Amino acid sequence: MEGVLTLDDVDLSGRTVLYRVDVNSPLEPSSGKLLDDGRLRAIVPTLSRLKSSRVIILAHQSRPGKSDFTDMSPHCERLSEIMGKSITLIPDVCGDAVLEEIGKIPEGEIIFLDNVRSNDEEYGKIYDSNKQTESTEIVSRLSGVSDVYVTDAFAAAHRRSPTLTGFTNSMPCIAGTLMESEISNLRIALNDPPRPYLAILGGAKCDDSVRVAHNLLSKEKVDYISFVGVTGNLMLWISGKDIGERNKDFIRNTLGGQFNSAWDAGKGIFSNHSEMLLLPIDVAIESDGARVPLSIEDLPSEDPIYDIGIETLRKLSPIVKEAGCILWNGPASYFEHSEFAFGTIEILNMCTETDAMTIIGGGHTSALVNSRGVSDKVTHNSTGGGSTMCFLSGEPMPVIASLKESFKKFGERLSDLGLKS
Repeated sequence: MEGVLTLDDVDLSGRTVLYRVDVNSPLEPSSGKLLDDGRLRAIVPTLSRLKSSRVIILAHQSRPGKSDFTDMSPHCERLSEIMGKSITLIPDVCGDAVLEEIGKIPEGEIIFLDNVRSNDEEYGKIYDSNKQTESTEIVSRLSGVSDVYVTDAFAAAHRRSPTLTGFTNSMPCIAGTLMESEISNLRIALNDPPRPYLAILGGAKCDDSVRVAHNLLSKEKVDYISFVGVTGNLMLWISGKDIGERNKDFIRNTLGGQFNSAWDAGKGIFSNHSEMLLLPIDVAIESDGARVPLSIEDLPSEDPIYDIGIETLRKLSPIVKEAGCILWNGPASYFEHSEFAFGTIEILNMCTETDAMTIIGGGHTSALVNSRGVSDKVTHNSTGGGSTMCFLSGEPMPVIASLKESFKKFGERLSDLGLKS
Protein backbone atom coordinates (compact mmCIF):
# COMPACT_ATOMS: atom_id res chain seq x y z
CA MET A 1 0.00 0.00 0.00
CA GLU A 2 1.50 3.29 -1.10
CA GLY A 3 3.15 5.37 1.61
CA VAL A 4 2.55 2.92 4.47
CA LEU A 5 4.42 -0.18 5.65
CA THR A 6 2.31 -3.35 5.69
CA LEU A 7 2.87 -6.92 6.85
CA ASP A 8 3.81 -7.82 3.27
CA ASP A 9 6.90 -5.62 3.60
CA VAL A 10 8.37 -7.24 6.71
CA ASP A 11 9.44 -10.54 8.22
CA LEU A 12 8.49 -10.45 11.90
CA SER A 13 9.38 -14.04 12.79
CA GLY A 14 10.92 -14.12 16.25
CA ARG A 15 10.35 -10.38 16.71
CA THR A 16 8.68 -8.71 19.67
CA VAL A 17 5.64 -6.85 18.35
CA LEU A 18 3.57 -4.15 20.04
CA TYR A 19 0.12 -4.68 18.54
CA ARG A 20 -2.38 -1.81 19.07
CA VAL A 21 -6.00 -2.70 18.40
CA ASP A 22 -9.39 -1.12 19.01
CA VAL A 23 -11.64 -3.83 20.44
CA ASN A 24 -13.83 -1.39 22.37
CA SER A 25 -17.11 -3.34 22.55
CA PRO A 26 -20.61 -3.16 24.02
CA LEU A 27 -20.86 -4.95 27.38
CA GLU A 28 -23.84 -6.49 29.17
CA PRO A 29 -24.28 -4.12 32.16
CA SER A 30 -24.90 -6.68 34.90
CA SER A 31 -22.41 -9.38 33.90
CA GLY A 32 -19.79 -7.37 32.02
CA LYS A 33 -19.82 -9.94 29.22
CA LEU A 34 -19.17 -8.92 25.62
CA LEU A 35 -22.32 -8.41 23.56
CA ASP A 36 -20.48 -8.22 20.23
CA ASP A 37 -17.11 -9.81 19.46
CA GLY A 38 -16.92 -8.49 15.89
CA ARG A 39 -13.90 -6.29 16.55
CA LEU A 40 -12.04 -9.16 18.18
CA ARG A 41 -12.73 -11.42 15.21
CA ALA A 42 -11.51 -8.66 12.90
CA ILE A 43 -7.96 -8.82 14.34
CA VAL A 44 -7.57 -12.59 13.92
CA PRO A 45 -6.06 -12.34 10.38
CA THR A 46 -3.23 -10.16 11.68
CA LEU A 47 -2.63 -12.38 14.71
CA SER A 48 -2.45 -15.36 12.36
CA ARG A 49 0.27 -13.61 10.39
CA LEU A 50 2.14 -12.91 13.64
CA LYS A 51 2.07 -16.56 14.71
CA SER A 52 5.88 -16.71 14.84
CA SER A 53 6.26 -13.42 16.73
CA ARG A 54 6.06 -12.42 20.37
CA VAL A 55 2.93 -10.29 20.55
CA ILE A 56 1.91 -7.67 23.13
CA ILE A 57 -1.67 -6.45 22.62
CA LEU A 58 -2.46 -2.85 23.56
CA ALA A 59 -6.15 -1.96 23.73
CA HIS A 60 -8.79 0.08 25.53
CA GLN A 61 -12.38 -0.32 26.67
CA SER A 62 -14.50 2.82 27.01
CA ARG A 63 -13.02 5.65 29.08
CA PRO A 64 -12.67 6.61 32.77
CA GLY A 65 -15.94 7.64 34.35
CA LYS A 66 -18.15 5.52 32.09
CA SER A 67 -20.03 2.50 33.42
CA ASP A 68 -18.42 0.19 30.83
CA PHE A 69 -14.86 1.27 31.65
CA THR A 70 -13.39 -2.08 32.66
CA ASP A 71 -10.19 -4.08 32.59
CA MET A 72 -9.52 -6.15 29.47
CA SER A 73 -10.32 -9.55 30.97
CA PRO A 74 -13.58 -10.08 28.97
CA HIS A 75 -11.72 -9.32 25.74
CA CYS A 76 -8.74 -11.48 26.65
CA GLU A 77 -10.96 -14.43 27.56
CA ARG A 78 -13.03 -14.17 24.38
CA LEU A 79 -9.97 -13.76 22.16
CA SER A 80 -8.45 -16.85 23.77
CA GLU A 81 -11.59 -18.77 22.82
CA ILE A 82 -11.57 -17.42 19.25
CA MET A 83 -7.88 -18.16 18.75
CA GLY A 84 -8.05 -21.53 20.48
CA LYS A 85 -5.03 -20.76 22.63
CA SER A 86 -4.28 -19.32 26.05
CA ILE A 87 -3.61 -15.58 26.11
CA THR A 88 -2.33 -14.08 29.36
CA LEU A 89 -3.75 -10.82 30.71
CA ILE A 90 -1.17 -8.60 32.46
CA PRO A 91 -2.90 -6.22 34.93
CA ASP A 92 -0.67 -3.28 34.02
CA VAL A 93 0.23 -1.06 31.05
CA CYS A 94 3.92 -0.17 31.20
CA GLY A 95 5.16 -0.91 34.72
CA ASP A 96 8.02 -3.20 35.74
CA ALA A 97 5.70 -6.23 35.74
CA VAL A 98 4.91 -5.65 32.07
CA LEU A 99 8.56 -5.26 31.07
CA GLU A 100 9.41 -8.43 32.95
CA GLU A 101 6.63 -10.41 31.23
CA ILE A 102 7.60 -9.10 27.79
CA GLY A 103 11.11 -10.38 28.37
CA LYS A 104 9.73 -13.87 29.03
CA ILE A 105 7.30 -14.23 26.11
CA PRO A 106 8.03 -17.39 24.11
CA GLU A 107 8.01 -17.14 20.33
CA GLY A 108 4.47 -17.56 18.98
CA GLU A 109 2.75 -16.48 22.21
CA ILE A 110 0.51 -13.50 23.01
CA ILE A 111 0.05 -11.36 26.10
CA PHE A 112 -2.76 -8.85 26.56
CA LEU A 113 -2.00 -5.69 28.54
CA ASP A 114 -4.68 -4.06 30.65
CA ASN A 115 -6.84 -1.13 29.56
CA VAL A 116 -4.34 1.46 28.33
CA ARG A 117 -6.76 4.24 29.26
CA SER A 118 -6.15 3.45 32.91
CA ASN A 119 -2.83 5.24 32.38
CA ASP A 120 -3.01 9.02 32.79
CA GLU A 121 -0.70 9.61 29.83
CA GLU A 122 -3.04 7.72 27.52
CA TYR A 123 -6.29 9.33 28.60
CA GLY A 124 -6.90 12.62 30.36
CA LYS A 125 -4.13 14.58 28.67
CA ILE A 126 -4.54 16.58 25.47
CA TYR A 127 -1.83 16.34 22.82
CA ASP A 128 -1.69 19.03 20.15
CA SER A 129 0.57 17.03 17.83
CA ASN A 130 1.67 13.46 17.22
CA LYS A 131 5.19 14.53 18.23
CA GLN A 132 4.01 15.32 21.76
CA THR A 133 2.78 11.75 22.25
CA GLU A 134 6.30 10.41 21.61
CA SER A 135 7.79 12.02 24.75
CA THR A 136 5.87 9.83 27.19
CA GLU A 137 6.76 7.12 29.66
CA ILE A 138 4.51 4.57 27.92
CA VAL A 139 6.44 4.99 24.68
CA SER A 140 9.84 5.12 26.33
CA ARG A 141 9.34 1.97 28.37
CA LEU A 142 7.54 -0.18 25.79
CA SER A 143 9.72 0.81 22.83
CA GLY A 144 12.76 -0.24 24.83
CA VAL A 145 11.63 -3.87 24.90
CA SER A 146 10.02 -4.17 21.44
CA ASP A 147 11.15 -4.38 17.83
CA VAL A 148 8.18 -3.09 15.82
CA TYR A 149 4.74 -1.57 16.25
CA VAL A 150 1.75 -2.94 14.34
CA THR A 151 -1.63 -1.23 14.41
CA ASP A 152 -5.14 -2.35 13.53
CA ALA A 153 -6.75 0.40 15.65
CA PHE A 154 -8.60 1.95 12.72
CA ALA A 155 -11.65 2.70 14.88
CA ALA A 156 -9.42 5.07 16.88
CA ALA A 157 -7.42 6.38 13.91
CA HIS A 158 -8.94 9.85 14.32
CA ARG A 159 -7.54 10.04 17.87
CA ARG A 160 -4.11 11.00 19.16
CA SER A 161 -2.47 9.33 22.19
CA PRO A 162 0.84 7.64 23.10
CA THR A 163 -0.24 4.09 22.20
CA LEU A 164 -1.82 5.30 18.96
CA THR A 165 0.74 7.75 17.58
CA GLY A 166 3.70 7.76 19.97
CA PHE A 167 5.90 5.09 18.38
CA THR A 168 6.25 6.86 15.01
CA ASN A 169 9.98 7.51 15.22
CA SER A 170 11.12 4.94 17.77
CA MET A 171 10.48 1.84 15.63
CA PRO A 172 8.89 0.84 12.31
CA CYS A 173 5.13 1.34 12.49
CA ILE A 174 3.21 -1.10 10.33
CA ALA A 175 -0.41 -1.35 9.20
CA GLY A 176 -1.97 -4.67 10.16
CA THR A 177 -4.27 -6.61 7.86
CA LEU A 178 -7.38 -4.86 9.21
CA MET A 179 -5.88 -1.37 8.96
CA GLU A 180 -4.69 -2.05 5.41
CA SER A 181 -8.15 -3.28 4.41
CA GLU A 182 -9.87 -0.26 5.97
CA ILE A 183 -7.60 2.26 4.26
CA SER A 184 -7.69 0.49 0.88
CA ASN A 185 -11.47 0.08 0.73
CA LEU A 186 -12.32 3.51 2.07
CA ARG A 187 -9.87 5.09 -0.36
CA ILE A 188 -11.84 3.45 -3.16
CA ALA A 189 -15.11 4.80 -1.76
CA LEU A 190 -13.56 8.25 -1.50
CA ASN A 191 -11.42 8.51 -4.64
CA ASP A 192 -12.15 5.80 -7.22
CA PRO A 193 -15.56 4.13 -6.77
CA PRO A 194 -17.15 2.05 -9.52
CA ARG A 195 -19.96 4.12 -11.02
CA PRO A 196 -22.81 4.80 -10.62
CA TYR A 197 -21.97 5.54 -6.98
CA LEU A 198 -24.73 5.74 -4.37
CA ALA A 199 -24.12 6.98 -0.82
CA ILE A 200 -26.82 6.22 1.75
CA LEU A 201 -26.28 8.45 4.77
CA GLY A 202 -28.42 8.23 7.87
CA GLY A 203 -28.31 7.96 11.63
CA ALA A 204 -28.56 10.75 14.17
CA LYS A 205 -25.10 12.26 13.67
CA CYS A 206 -26.31 14.63 10.99
CA ASP A 207 -23.17 16.78 11.13
CA ASP A 208 -21.01 13.78 10.21
CA SER A 209 -23.31 12.77 7.37
CA VAL A 210 -23.45 16.21 5.77
CA ARG A 211 -19.65 16.53 5.98
CA VAL A 212 -19.24 13.20 4.17
CA ALA A 213 -21.82 14.26 1.57
CA HIS A 214 -20.06 17.59 1.04
CA ASN A 215 -16.68 15.91 0.57
CA LEU A 216 -18.01 13.32 -1.90
CA LEU A 217 -19.82 16.02 -3.89
CA SER A 218 -16.78 18.30 -3.94
CA LYS A 219 -14.67 15.43 -5.35
CA GLU A 220 -17.37 14.78 -7.99
CA LYS A 221 -17.18 11.08 -7.22
CA VAL A 222 -20.80 10.41 -6.25
CA ASP A 223 -23.90 10.12 -8.43
CA TYR A 224 -26.69 9.89 -5.85
CA ILE A 225 -26.97 10.59 -2.14
CA SER A 226 -29.89 9.13 -0.21
CA PHE A 227 -30.49 10.80 3.15
CA VAL A 228 -32.38 8.66 5.67
CA GLY A 229 -32.91 8.45 9.42
CA VAL A 230 -32.57 11.62 11.45
CA THR A 231 -30.29 13.03 8.75
CA GLY A 232 -33.12 12.50 6.27
CA ASN A 233 -35.45 14.41 8.59
CA LEU A 234 -32.96 17.29 8.75
CA MET A 235 -32.71 17.43 4.97
CA LEU A 236 -36.51 17.37 4.64
CA TRP A 237 -36.66 20.32 7.02
CA ILE A 238 -33.96 22.15 5.01
CA SER A 239 -35.91 21.46 1.80
CA GLY A 240 -38.89 23.36 3.21
CA LYS A 241 -40.97 20.54 4.71
CA ASP A 242 -42.33 21.21 8.18
CA ILE A 243 -41.46 18.05 10.11
CA GLY A 244 -43.08 19.20 13.35
CA GLU A 245 -41.64 20.95 16.39
CA ARG A 246 -40.96 17.73 18.28
CA ASN A 247 -38.80 16.38 15.46
CA LYS A 248 -37.08 19.73 15.00
CA ASP A 249 -36.30 19.91 18.72
CA PHE A 250 -34.85 16.41 18.64
CA ILE A 251 -32.45 17.42 15.86
CA ARG A 252 -31.51 20.66 17.63
CA ASN A 253 -30.85 18.87 20.92
CA THR A 254 -28.91 16.03 19.29
CA LEU A 255 -26.62 18.37 17.37
CA GLY A 256 -26.24 20.93 20.14
CA GLY A 257 -23.51 23.38 19.21
CA GLN A 258 -23.06 21.72 15.81
CA PHE A 259 -26.59 22.54 14.68
CA ASN A 260 -25.85 25.77 12.81
CA SER A 261 -22.86 24.37 10.91
CA ALA A 262 -24.79 21.21 9.99
CA TRP A 263 -27.77 23.30 8.85
CA ASP A 264 -25.58 25.56 6.70
CA ALA A 265 -23.73 22.61 5.15
CA GLY A 266 -26.99 20.78 4.46
CA LYS A 267 -28.55 23.90 2.96
CA GLY A 268 -25.57 24.30 0.63
CA ILE A 269 -25.87 20.67 -0.46
CA PHE A 270 -29.60 21.03 -1.14
CA SER A 271 -29.21 24.33 -3.01
CA ASN A 272 -26.37 23.17 -5.25
CA HIS A 273 -27.04 19.45 -5.76
CA SER A 274 -30.76 18.83 -5.29
CA GLU A 275 -30.95 16.80 -8.51
CA MET A 276 -28.57 14.22 -6.99
CA LEU A 277 -30.40 13.88 -3.69
CA LEU A 278 -32.94 11.26 -2.66
CA LEU A 279 -35.00 12.48 0.27
CA PRO A 280 -37.76 10.48 1.97
CA ILE A 281 -41.16 10.73 0.28
CA ASP A 282 -42.95 8.93 3.09
CA VAL A 283 -42.19 8.14 6.72
CA ALA A 284 -43.51 6.23 9.70
CA ILE A 285 -44.38 7.96 12.96
CA GLU A 286 -45.07 6.50 16.38
CA SER A 287 -48.57 7.40 17.52
CA ASP A 288 -50.00 5.90 20.71
CA GLY A 289 -47.33 3.22 20.61
CA ALA A 290 -48.14 2.11 17.04
CA ARG A 291 -46.43 2.50 13.67
CA VAL A 292 -48.40 4.88 11.45
CA PRO A 293 -47.41 5.42 7.77
CA LEU A 294 -47.44 9.03 6.62
CA SER A 295 -46.72 10.78 3.33
CA ILE A 296 -44.45 13.77 3.71
CA GLU A 297 -47.33 15.77 2.20
CA ASP A 298 -49.22 15.05 5.42
CA LEU A 299 -46.51 16.56 7.61
CA PRO A 300 -46.06 18.24 10.06
CA SER A 301 -46.63 15.75 12.83
CA GLU A 302 -46.08 16.20 16.53
CA ASP A 303 -45.38 12.49 16.82
CA PRO A 304 -41.78 11.31 16.39
CA ILE A 305 -40.64 10.24 12.92
CA TYR A 306 -38.96 6.88 13.48
CA ASP A 307 -38.62 5.33 10.02
CA ILE A 308 -38.77 5.83 6.28
CA GLY A 309 -41.74 4.41 4.40
CA ILE A 310 -42.27 1.81 1.70
CA GLU A 311 -42.55 4.35 -1.14
CA THR A 312 -39.13 5.76 -0.25
CA LEU A 313 -37.71 2.24 -0.39
CA ARG A 314 -39.39 1.59 -3.75
CA LYS A 315 -37.77 4.74 -5.13
CA LEU A 316 -34.37 3.70 -3.76
CA SER A 317 -34.48 0.07 -4.94
CA PRO A 318 -33.75 0.51 -8.70
CA ILE A 319 -30.89 2.89 -7.93
CA VAL A 320 -29.34 0.29 -5.62
CA LYS A 321 -29.72 -2.38 -8.33
CA GLU A 322 -28.02 -0.20 -10.95
CA ALA A 323 -25.19 1.00 -8.69
CA GLY A 324 -21.57 0.03 -9.18
CA CYS A 325 -20.68 1.08 -5.63
CA ILE A 326 -22.77 1.69 -2.51
CA LEU A 327 -21.60 3.36 0.68
CA TRP A 328 -24.03 3.01 3.58
CA ASN A 329 -23.51 4.62 6.95
CA GLY A 330 -26.18 5.21 9.58
CA PRO A 331 -29.53 3.49 10.13
CA ALA A 332 -32.68 4.66 8.37
CA SER A 333 -34.81 4.28 11.46
CA TYR A 334 -35.12 3.70 15.18
CA PHE A 335 -34.26 0.10 14.37
CA GLU A 336 -33.77 -1.01 17.98
CA HIS A 337 -37.59 -0.78 18.22
CA SER A 338 -38.98 -3.74 16.26
CA GLU A 339 -41.94 -1.74 14.93
CA PHE A 340 -39.53 0.66 13.24
CA ALA A 341 -36.72 -1.63 12.05
CA PHE A 342 -38.35 -2.07 8.62
CA GLY A 343 -36.55 0.67 6.68
CA THR A 344 -33.11 -0.17 8.00
CA ILE A 345 -33.51 -3.92 7.45
CA GLU A 346 -34.78 -3.39 3.92
CA ILE A 347 -31.75 -1.26 3.05
CA LEU A 348 -29.52 -3.96 4.53
CA ASN A 349 -31.29 -6.57 2.37
CA MET A 350 -30.75 -4.42 -0.72
CA CYS A 351 -27.05 -4.07 0.06
CA THR A 352 -26.54 -7.81 0.57
CA GLU A 353 -28.44 -8.76 -2.60
CA THR A 354 -26.75 -6.38 -5.06
CA ASP A 355 -23.73 -7.15 -7.23
CA ALA A 356 -22.29 -3.71 -6.49
CA MET A 357 -19.24 -3.03 -4.36
CA THR A 358 -20.78 -2.46 -0.93
CA ILE A 359 -19.03 -0.58 1.85
CA ILE A 360 -20.67 -0.39 5.27
CA GLY A 361 -19.47 2.66 7.15
CA GLY A 362 -19.12 1.40 10.70
CA GLY A 363 -20.87 2.22 13.96
CA HIS A 364 -24.48 1.08 14.34
CA THR A 365 -24.68 0.01 10.70
CA SER A 366 -21.66 -2.26 11.03
CA ALA A 367 -22.99 -3.76 14.27
CA LEU A 368 -26.27 -4.57 12.51
CA VAL A 369 -24.40 -6.37 9.72
CA ASN A 370 -22.53 -8.41 12.34
CA SER A 371 -25.61 -9.22 14.41
CA ARG A 372 -27.50 -10.50 11.37
CA GLY A 373 -24.56 -12.61 10.21
CA VAL A 374 -24.22 -11.11 6.74
CA SER A 375 -20.66 -9.71 6.88
CA ASP A 376 -19.66 -12.11 4.12
CA LYS A 377 -22.31 -10.61 1.83
CA VAL A 378 -20.85 -7.11 1.77
CA THR A 379 -17.53 -6.04 0.27
CA HIS A 380 -16.24 -4.21 3.32
CA ASN A 381 -17.76 -3.83 6.79
CA SER A 382 -15.80 -1.09 8.53
CA THR A 383 -14.85 -1.45 12.18
CA GLY A 384 -14.77 2.31 12.51
CA GLY A 385 -17.51 4.67 13.60
CA GLY A 386 -16.31 8.22 13.98
CA SER A 387 -13.02 7.31 12.30
CA THR A 388 -14.79 6.09 9.16
CA MET A 389 -16.76 9.32 8.94
CA CYS A 390 -13.60 11.38 9.49
CA PHE A 391 -11.84 9.48 6.71
CA LEU A 392 -14.73 9.94 4.29
CA SER A 393 -15.02 13.59 5.28
CA GLY A 394 -11.39 14.16 4.30
CA GLU A 395 -10.42 15.18 7.83
CA PRO A 396 -6.91 14.57 9.27
CA MET A 397 -6.30 11.09 10.70
CA PRO A 398 -3.44 11.17 13.26
CA VAL A 399 -2.83 7.39 13.20
CA ILE A 400 -2.58 7.26 9.41
CA ALA A 401 -0.29 10.31 9.50
CA SER A 402 1.91 8.42 11.99
CA LEU A 403 2.11 5.39 9.68
CA LYS A 404 3.10 7.59 6.75
CA GLU A 405 5.79 9.40 8.75
CA SER A 406 7.21 6.13 10.06
CA PHE A 407 7.34 4.78 6.50
CA LYS A 408 9.47 7.76 5.48
CA LYS A 409 11.91 7.09 8.33
CA PHE A 410 12.13 3.30 8.26
CA GLY A 411 10.90 2.22 4.81
CA GLU A 412 14.37 2.16 3.24
CA ARG A 413 16.06 0.70 6.33
CA LEU A 414 14.17 -2.59 6.73
CA SER A 415 17.10 -4.68 5.43
CA ASP A 416 19.51 -3.00 7.85
CA LEU A 417 17.09 -3.74 10.68
CA GLY A 418 16.75 -7.37 9.62
CA LEU A 419 13.03 -6.94 8.92
CA LYS A 420 12.90 -7.18 5.12
CA SER A 421 10.41 -9.81 3.97
